[in-house]
Amino acid sequence: MLQKLSCTGYVRMCGLGGILNRYGERMPGREIIRMSCMMRDRYDGRGGGFAGYGIYPRYAEYYALHLFFRDEIAKERTEELLKDRVAIIKDEPVPMRRVKEIPQENIVWRYFVEVPHRFRDRREYLEKEEDYITELVFTINDCIDGAFVASSGKNMGVFKATGMPDAVAEMYKVEKYRAYCWITHGRFPTNTPGWWGGAHPFNLLDWSVVHNGEISSYGTNRRYLEAHGYKCRLLTDTEVVAYLFDLLVRRQGLSMRTAAVALTPPFWKQIERMPEPKRSAFTALRMTYSQAMLNGPFAVIITNRDTMVGLNDRIKLRPLIAASSEDCVYLASEEAAIREVENDIEKLWAPRAGNPVIARLNEEVREEVIH
Repeated sequence: MLQKLSCTGYVRMCGLGGILNRYGERMPGREIIRMSCMMRDRYDGRGGGFAGYGIYPRYAEYYALHLFFRDEIAKERTEELLKDRVAIIKDEPVPMRRVKEIPQENIVWRYFVEVPHRFRDRREYLEKEEDYITELVFTINDCIDGAFVASSGKNMGVFKATGMPDAVAEMYKVEKYRAYCWITHGRFPTNTPGWWGGAHPFNLLDWSVVHNGEISSYGTNRRYLEAHGYKCRLLTDTEVVAYLFDLLVRRQGLSMRTAAVALTPPFWKQIERMPEPKRSAFTALRMTYSQAMLNGPFAVIITNRDTMVGLNDRIKLRPLIAASSEDCVYLASEEAAIREVENDIEKLWAPRAGNPVIARLNEEVREEVIH
């Protein structure tokens, strides 16, 4: 919807949505397309995208790399790198239609790859397989002109471009895919360029993020991530959110709840009023992860292979609605988007500021009350 700015004008905001089937049953892409189309008035056509989990059951054990290439030279250079670093099980163009609303600016290709066994025990390669793939992604994004990785997880993929989400869905034939978890995004960028790499979702390994708002702490967050080996090259603030969850949860072993608290901690005045030992615990967490804290107005949906999380900034300056039915959990910028795809809603609510909504496969959805 359009939010009133003054008596003479309006300001739009991005729109985001997500669906998780708690039992892992795969849903056709048309459901997330319908949810996205219901929020069409939020977008301006400078970016749309989708991410689906469970879409490649035949190649579920391999990393599915979705790549964009500006030209054949970038593709050839990337393939030389891939052949040197990984075993390519299959590669092919991502199936696409020509859509008049979206110029074909890039070659879009997918590679199903694995880390060869001969690499896993050699000292000169990273100890963990996921770290190895992460380093490969950053090398492509950083070192090969005209190439970048759109997604790099197992049994999942990101489909995005510059355009309205419905046009992006038509171009990528999203309705033909089936996934147990879907997220979507439509952009209205205000301070970053509208280009294919800047469209949402942003992805690293199994982590995908869609975002409405602005991360005003981007500079601090970026420096913190780069000190841990991450490379931010996609010219938008949202990129850091995906990397922060990867760092805090996968690499440092925090729970999703604790990571969410680290990124959106209570204000100091709230911590001061807490009883011990809670006050000391929150003080330590906020001081330890001060450079990871997200500031600015935002609502985000974060997903991985078995979890969907919704999170607002600490004073809820961007809308986020949650709902659940017998089988599914929903998150969206607008209630209407959820009701478009679900008639039998059992619970619907607006999550509180800074309190994550966490939905996992085979578990009940819950809002973690932090403050």
